[in-house]
Amino acid sequence: MCTVPLLRRICRESYSDPRTVYQTLKHRGMDLVTVTDHDSIDAGECLRRYPDFFLSEEVSATSPSGTEMHIGVYDIQERHHIEVQRRREDLLSLIAYLDEQQIFFTINHVYSSLTGRRTESDFELFSRHFPGVEALNGQIPALCNRRAADLALRQRKAVVGGSDAHTTAALGHTYTQVPGARTKSEFMERLRRGQASLHGESGSYWKLTRAVLKLGSEMMRERPWTLSLLPLAFAVPLITLANAFREFAFVHRWARGGTCAPRQPAVLGYEEAGL
Repeated sequence: MCTVPLLRRICRESYSDPRTVYQTLKHRGMDLVTVTDHDSIDAGECLRRYPDFFLSEEVSATSPSGTEMHIGVYDIQERHHIEVQRRREDLLSLIAYLDEQQIFFTINHVYSSLTGRRTESDFELFSRHFPGVEALNGQIPALCNRRAADLALRQRKAVVGGSDAHTTAALGHTYTQVPGARTKSEFMERLRRGQASLHGESGSYWKLTRAVLKLGSEMMRERPWTLSLLPLAFAVPLITLANAFREFAFVHRWARGGTCAPRQPAVLGYEEAGL
């Protein structure tokens, strides 16, 4: 379910059928597929039978300073998911577990206001403990992505990218590529060595607006009584415009003052998937 106040009990973050997601991504040229739902692996259950699919998730974690962040955790098993969810309120414990299990993880949309405030100590944690950075997100503005890529380059982090698609229209338009990889194992090994290249589009005001309106229409199709909320659709362009201004203010604040943390070499763990 979505995390927007007042809608979190009635509107989903995505209405896409997992099988349709997989088939669409394959049709658009992806060799490997993973799904990173928020704190859930349920969507991947029906896809595990495909040899070119692997399980991942986006973890909502809490830092020692009390801020929230989204962490991409890649190529996991169900037992990993259980432990990750148990530890996500204690970031240092979560990081220790991921390192122990040799699971690759990234800080996602580091310069986006999506998860709320940041602190200088957050950036120190990213620098010291995170082996990877999500440097191209298909729903995040290009400026936020560029600053994330700059951060990864300065701190010698591995980079990943993906569509972050909540609707089928955006699937596969942003992805991670590893030239020369012939198998999933080779793909992951070279990814964690920093041999990936990122391709595709960033997010935009219009892209986000279309996605929100699409999710609203899907909500009304699933729950007909929510048609009474249809007049709110006229406010969506204004809401997404306000979000765009907030994003730019956030990235200018932290790209200037939040990248001064100590720059440590990447501790290359266990890497990410092509979307």
